[in-house]
Amino acid sequence: MDLLLPVLLAFYVACNLGANDVANSMGTSVGSKAITLTQAVIIAGILEFTGAVWFGGPVSQTLASDLIHLEEFAPNLQLLFLGMVSVLLACGLWLQIATSFGLPVASSHAIVGAIAGFSGVAIGPEAIDWSTLGRISLVWVVTPVISGSLALVFYNRLKAGILDHPQARLRVEEWIPWICTGLLTIFGAIVLPTLFSGFSIPQIPNHTAMIGTAALGTVALTALTWHRLSSDRSLESIFAQFQAISACFVAFAHGSNDVGNAIAPLAIISQIREGDILIPGNFQVPLWSLIVGAIGIVFGLAIWGKNVISTVGENITPLKPSGGFCAEVATATTILLASRFGFPVSTSHALVGAVVGIGLVQRSPSSPLKFKTLREIALVWAITLPLTASISATILAIVRLFSVLPT
Repeated sequence: MDLLLPVLLAFYVACNLGANDVANSMGTSVGSKAITLTQAVIIAGILEFTGAVWFGGPVSQTLASDLIHLEEFAPNLQLLFLGMVSVLLACGLWLQIATSFGLPVASSHAIVGAIAGFSGVAIGPEAIDWSTLGRISLVWVVTPVISGSLALVFYNRLKAGILDHPQARLRVEEWIPWICTGLLTIFGAIVLPTLFSGFSIPQIPNHTAMIGTAALGTVALTALTWHRLSSDRSLESIFAQFQAISACFVAFAHGSNDVGNAIAPLAIISQIREGDILIPGNFQVPLWSLIVGAIGIVFGLAIWGKNVISTVGENITPLKPSGGFCAEVATATTILLASRFGFPVSTSHALVGAVVGIGLVQRSPSSPLKFKTLREIALVWAITLPLTASISATILAIVRLFSVLPT
């Protein structure tokens, strides 16, 4: 029974991540009508789970073992246990409140703030690894800038080279192989090395298998897209197909990064209950905990995700499939690179930055950037870290006051 409450709380946090962050990762696809809400749930269900289990370990490990000095809690592991329960409760409550108002919260802000808040109350400022916190904060600042810049460059090139060209149909036919190559190369270069590191094909080197896999995927996607173009006169329908694929990449990217926000505290609690020594450099995230997080994420999207999908997909700037496709490729690239290096970044930062980048290119009276929505989102981002820090610190202080300690 020791782990029952933390597992339920981690599942609760993961559900709220699904309702909030997966919703905004799917928002551009649903908003541009490239996929339906039901299709978004199915895509997220498969890809979020896969990304979380196969690619979610590094970020979970950073949050669990690098953000605070675990050795400071060695004399009182019960306090660390209680603190991580406070972290899960604080994050879950705040994410649910924000989701009920349709606001995309930076869940990485929530978890980092909550961990720092309880640590400051439990031990003091010396319990926090300020250099790691500084690096994470810097990545938060540059994430929307990088994602927005990538989206702006991608869409500007696409618009000039195809959409605004007098022979747009001929141009898209010529560009299809290059778009397919670029799309699968970006994803493959970041993800395939990790996927192939766990197994090998007899007689075939891993790098050859990776290149072959990417090449086969590119040829197949090119052939399918050419076939669709021959029977469909709408260029945007072609980009709707590409956007459905890029939505898969964003779902995988989100699962790989944000599952750590729910699972890192649970991983610490699990290690405490198993009686292991908390050594930061030797910290392992249990596979079962990643599975708990992945299931919770998918469940939350299915139950509560509609509000935030509407905010990001429709209430920042109107999107067509071509713009949504560029926004998702930029988002997935940014998030997957961060996951590869173990940085907990915000999917909402990346996606909102990308949507703004698209809006700056297509800005017109019919496609305005809605600055009121952007101000509301920015305000929620700004208050999330100090708010969750205060909530988790308050919860811990109250429980310690009444001496309610785990047995």
